[in-house]
Amino acid sequence: MTDDIAQTIASVVDRFNRHAATHPKVAEELAGRQRTIAVRLTDGSSYAVDLHDGKLENLRSPSPPTVDVSLRTDVATFRELVNKEIGPMKAIVTGRLKLEGSLEDKLLFRKLL
Repeated sequence: MTDDIAQTIASVVDRFNRHAATHPKVAEELAGRQRTIAVRLTDGSSYAVDLHDGKLENLRSPSPPTVDVSLRTDVATFRELVNKEIGPMKAIVTGRLKLEGSLEDKLLFRKLL
């Protein structure tokens, strides 16, 4: 399952980077920001990716202990988020997703999916 999740995250990274490349406003809004984002799943696996000047890069596992934004959820909810079957706000309100970080970074998360 771990390789499957890594591939899913890699596809999200690719989708975001393509979107940012074709929508200059997104890249402009994120320019100069550097954040480390973790995806921590209840099965014990964790991944991290860096946001650097409007681009996601350096996908790795496991995630480092200290990150700027941390997403905690189960595998099923993560897949639903990626496939847009559930929105981040609904997942948070129902307790299926926990998002840790500054308010600015939490708002940033919405742009990444």
